[in-house]
Amino acid sequence: MNGTETVSGYLSAIGLDSWVVQVFVVVLATAVLAFGARRFLARLHATFARTPSVWDESFVEALGPPLRAFVWIAGIAFAIEVIQNEAGAAIFEAVGPIRDVGIIATVTWFAVRFIRIAEANFIADKQAKGEAYDRATFDAVAKLLRLSVLITAFLVALQTLGFSISGVLAFGGIGGIAVGFAAKDLLANFFGGLMIYLDRPFAVGDWIRSPDREIEGTVEQIGWRQTIIRGFDTRPLYIPNSAFANIAVENPSRMHNRRIYETIGIRYDDAGVMGAIVAEVDAMLRTHEEVDTDNFLMVNFNAFAPSSLDFFIYCYTRTKAWAEYHRVKQDVLLRIIEIIERHGAEIAYPTSTVHVPGGLAIAEPAPSRDDSGAPQGADEHDLAT
Repeated sequence: MNGTETVSGYLSAIGLDSWVVQVFVVVLATAVLAFGARRFLARLHATFARTPSVWDESFVEALGPPLRAFVWIAGIAFAIEVIQNEAGAAIFEAVGPIRDVGIIATVTWFAVRFIRIAEANFIADKQAKGEAYDRATFDAVAKLLRLSVLITAFLVALQTLGFSISGVLAFGGIGGIAVGFAAKDLLANFFGGLMIYLDRPFAVGDWIRSPDREIEGTVEQIGWRQTIIRGFDTRPLYIPNSAFANIAVENPSRMHNRRIYETIGIRYDDAGVMGAIVAEVDAMLRTHEEVDTDNFLMVNFNAFAPSSLDFFIYCYTRTKAWAEYHRVKQDVLLRIIEIIERHGAEIAYPTSTVHVPGGLAIAEPAPSRDDSGAPQGADEHDLAT
């Protein structure tokens, strides 16, 4: 005796053997069961939210809508079976395969939701604890798991509907060649994205730039087909992943320090204090609290420039932050100005000196005369003389 006949027997015993009443009772029981499952999962989610683990909370959160859909699919299918037993219509014979595919779809929905929610909760937990994590790796693993679930569900659904999986796979192998030629750019981007996930030259949140292309900005998303980079002008750049296989990419976000490399010139008239200036600048850098003295540091007089005697500074800051780096660099340069002025020297600027052989005499202009022939501006004593 199947479930439908059992329910019919119970209803017949109490005088409710009409199929309309049976369908009503089944739908009502389904609604009550769906409502009870929702309330139960809500209480369970509130309990698991207080636990340190993110997996149990993610499981319950992902289970809610798929479980209610599962209950409704099973309940409606059961109600249709009741109608089929009474009406005997051939159209209701398709209910079984549709029910099976619906159940497969709800299980797949739950698995995909669980992967997505677990990924988001795991990343949020890492951020709340201040622990390091690789966002690109999480994205890659989650996408591969979702893809695996979808492919498996598709094959199981085909088998449930009576199709031969071996035939489908054989057809896929033949059709894959044609698809490969037709979608070679799409496949190139897919494998380009896979190489980004495996080699990890950059991750979401990194600042990158390419000297080969006009690409510079912060990585916002790494997809299977393209990578989204937000430029410093806030405009997004959509770069196909295959492009990264043919260009050089710099990742300034992973630098250890920022470099200060400046050339400063003083006048040739201040050549006598060049040694003292260089020595004091070197001492200043080695005692500066925001200069990394464990890294390479150099201050040297290195050039007789056309208008100046040049010395250079070469050092690294402790900070990697761009704005903080410029604040430290400004402080270093201001201290160098103070050192130069303290030694009575001046910072040089472009000048030109003209040498004339034998010297150059500048003649004074002859005084102008008035109508009487006397020089203008002469007094009586000058005229008498």
